[in-house]
Amino acid sequence: MAKPAPVDSDITIEQLTLDPYPVYKRLRAQSPVLSVKAAGRTFITRAEDTRYVKDNPGQFSSNDPNTPMKRAFLAHTLMRKDAAEHRQERMAMAPSLAPRVVRDIWAPLYRRYAEEYVGRLPRGQTVDLYQQLCGPLAARILADMMGIPQASDADMQRWSQALIDGAGNFAWRPEPFEASDQANREMDQAINSRTGLLTATPDHSALSVMINAAKPIAMSQVISNIKIAIGGGINEPRDALATVVFGLLNNPGQLAQVKKDECWKDAFEEAIRWVAPIQVSSRLVTQDAVIRECLIPAGDTVMTIQASANHDEDLFEHPEKFDVYRSRQPHQAFGNGPHHCMGTHSARGMVAQIVLPMLFDRFPDMSLPDASCVRWRGFGFRGPVNLPVHLG
Repeated sequence: MAKPAPVDSDITIEQLTLDPYPVYKRLRAQSPVLSVKAAGRTFITRAEDTRYVKDNPGQFSSNDPNTPMKRAFLAHTLMRKDAAEHRQERMAMAPSLAPRVVRDIWAPLYRRYAEEYVGRLPRGQTVDLYQQLCGPLAARILADMMGIPQASDADMQRWSQALIDGAGNFAWRPEPFEASDQANREMDQAINSRTGLLTATPDHSALSVMINAAKPIAMSQVISNIKIAIGGGINEPRDALATVVFGLLNNPGQLAQVKKDECWKDAFEEAIRWVAPIQVSSRLVTQDAVIRECLIPAGDTVMTIQASANHDEDLFEHPEKFDVYRSRQPHQAFGNGPHHCMGTHSARGMVAQIVLPMLFDRFPDMSLPDASCVRWRGFGFRGPVNLPVHLG
């Protein structure tokens, strides 16, 4: 007979922010379904189970009223909606991210920006690639894709981080929300200042597509859609790029083979499996559920741990290792089910097909002076927060 999930009072948010992977390894082996008091959620850590939750939105709803996301975004965003309501808002923005638009409009623009940003890196010096390339380049292309090109790289990155910190503020501290409130005010101004121009002269940007649709969604939802894209559309390519560069530089034998085989896409996929940029997702249980003989009652909130699923020993041998040439298995870094990441196609193409080969072609002897200096942070969203490399 199913029993309530065991309860843990020892795991802390700080512990998960600094290094969650040893915790997840222990949970997969001992308590794959565990109620974690610090997060106020039941953790689901095995790949089979996280996929099951995501693929059954009727029983596990995205509309979790207890998540910090609504407070951070000052909106009930499409990320916390289900079924027709979610689909309507998702599809409103989808034309700007269609594969053909990415190929014909955004990829050439990304290449031009990549050439500019990679081209100004100082050869022969040690620089923080996270600050000088990964973040600014992701911010620049996203500003154009969203329809707010006047937003600076610095503003886009600050807004994104404020939203990420607020949405991941499961301790409900006031400071992250103060920062997200300020970011919301600035984003509202930036978006609203562009609507007149884009109504008169439409383009392929997400803002233009949404406000010029035959049946446009409410302007409040247009704005929240843009904010969702800013929150996730910078950190995912930024952290994926930083992670894959770190993984390759820290494994020079693999880097040499990747260069020879030109398998940059495989390197990208391994990087986001190894350290998923979006680590966790919350779902509200709408009907009593049983997972691994644990009863999860309706009204509870589960947290699918994509980071743990991507290290599940049932799928990946030595999952803690970065190995481009491992036996390929499906990972969950971009999610699955109705909320599968809309930016998957553009992130894969732009990072793997454009910036990685360009960066290593320009700096063929790039090296990582001290891997221990690279700091990794994040519970909800994770990646390196610095990446000092020597540009040889």
